Amino acid sequence: MDNLDLILHRATLPDGSLGQVAVKDGQIQAITPLAVTLGTAKTVLDLQGDLLCPGLVDGHIHLDKTFWGSPWQPHIAGDSVRQRVEIEKQLLKTLTVPVEERAAHLLEQTITQGTTAMRTHVDIHPEVGLRNLEGILQVRDRYRDCIDMQIVAFPQSGLVSCPGTLELLDAALCAGADLVGGLDPAGIDGDIQGHLDAVFKLAEQHGVDIDIHLHDPDHLGIFELEQIVQRTQALGMQGHVTVSHAYCLGMVPMAIAAATADHLAKADIAIMTTAPGHLAFPPINLLRQAGVRVFSGSDDVRNAWCPFSQADMLERAALIAYRSNFCTDADLSTAFDLVTTAGAAVLGQAHYGLRVGAVADFVVVAADSIPAAVAAHPQRKWVIKHGQIIAQNSHLLGQGISRSSMVKV
Repeated sequence: MDNLDLILHRATLPDGSLGQVAVKDGQIQAITPLAVTLGTAKTVLDLQGDLLCPGLVDGHIHLDKTFWGSPWQPHIAGDSVRQRVEIEKQLLKTLTVPVEERAAHLLEQTITQGTTAMRTHVDIHPEVGLRNLEGILQVRDRYRDCIDMQIVAFPQSGLVSCPGTLELLDAALCAGADLVGGLDPAGIDGDIQGHLDAVFKLAEQHGVDIDIHLHDPDHLGIFELEQIVQRTQALGMQGHVTVSHAYCLGMVPMAIAAATADHLAKADIAIMTTAPGHLAFPPINLLRQAGVRVFSGSDDVRNAWCPFSQADMLERAALIAYRSNFCTDADLSTAFDLVTTAGAAVLGQAHYGLRVGAVADFVVVAADSIPAAVAAHPQRKWVIKHGQIIAQNSHLLGQGISRSSMVKV
């Protein structure tokens, strides 16, 4: 097996064995024990026993909202989703660093931490029009060799209750957004049927998937989930709908959560959770046992909603494990699955994984096992995208991005 592009030697594989991986033309050609001779390669990396993982997947982030790259912004609290939306709008108006530059700073951070695929939500509303989307599309193109990015057109200010937003969502999907989003049909729009009808109609017209933010609590949220289930099944959109957050699943009695989980599984609706520190969140094991696809994301990173986060999906896995009381190795591996394989499946990464024939997207972690990587979320030694080394020791390699070039003139 000569003329390989890359050999990763002395790698600890996710199953704990020591092996080596051969890469050519951006794909994994072989995974073998060390005793096997693989031939020659342009580049050979001796991982010295460090853990080789598939690239991490950030299934929910808001690149356009971040303050990263701007001076520190003191957090302003709000008592409701709508109030916090208005606070955010006012804060973003004060920033002098454009969305392209802030998003580039944050995206570089995610890449150097080992994220090779993500889904970002981008605010669409009359006050900003498509400006944020245009900026994130520019950033996606500039970083296309470093990360795969899906973009959700997200009606952060409401849909039915915010005139002009429906038309902007339609325009956003024509302009390059990959999915249509939604937000609290009851809590924000006060019109469950109108909101969901509009979202599903847009998805049907454009042939795109759906990712709906649902913060609405308790039995109200469960009712909305059931409405989403009904529409998903009626339109044959099984496997193409995500509900993000779904705090209600962690607020109701377990029997109700279990029954709802069964309905979600039958409709193949995925649930995204970040295990937020101060809120109830979906019971991960209950959902997975019912057959629901559960995955995770960074969500808010140093923005008006939250001053925290390094956009590190191993750290996120550790937070999920901590809040879920996941302590055994099997539990920690479940948390790891949420930020790798489960997320990749929801994002449609068909050729993902550490297997022959898969795309050669890797992160090398200074750990000797998956549970150790989750518990300690240690240094990322190397990040590899399509067989090309793009980051080392948490620094982007090569020319990187000239941030001044991100500013429109």
